[in-house]
Amino acid sequence: MKYSREQLMEAVSGQMPEKRWKHTLGVMHTSVELAKRYGADPDKAELAAILHDVAKYWPVQQMEEVIRNHPECDQELLQHDKQLWHSEVGYCVASRDYGVKDPEIRNAIRWHTSGRVGMSLLDKVVCLADYIEPGRDFPGVEHIRKQAKKSLEQGLVAGFDSTISLLLEKKKVIFPLTVLSRNDLIQQLKQRKSEVHE
Repeated sequence: MKYSREQLMEAVSGQMPEKRWKHTLGVMHTSVELAKRYGADPDKAELAAILHDVAKYWPVQQMEEVIRNHPECDQELLQHDKQLWHSEVGYCVASRDYGVKDPEIRNAIRWHTSGRVGMSLLDKVVCLADYIEPGRDFPGVEHIRKQAKKSLEQGLVAGFDSTISLLLEKKKVIFPLTVLSRNDLIQQLKQRKSEVHE
């Protein structure tokens, strides 16, 4: 079944507390803004944003079940922090439950938590919107917002830096892909700089 935008919003909002739905609305708004500013597709950005946290409040067993039983899901994720699971589950159920087949939209849902090496424009938009939507209020968010005005990459490096710092502070395991994503973005920024100077 193909959902209309309104049906999709209704279906998703029913699966989370009101506060998280407000966050989702903020990510939708910010994704569209960033997409327009940086040349991504605003409609795809909005759709990915609606679904990005669809599974965030699912019971852990339900998330595990989806990851174990969906052929496209990365089984290795089950060895990592459960906080990361909802984006993988969202990637799988976007297609299975909501008829969203577009790989670009699904990937933006999949990578909004950890990033990945070689992030697409849409990946970057949704991931950064998740960090800086207006309702976000954590130490360092203003710095990330400031960097986001310069470029998607600078905004994301600032975002990943804040996540990594927090995890280091709490002596938690850092998901390797987040570090690789950050390094890849720094390489992209270096590359861009050297092209400007050539």
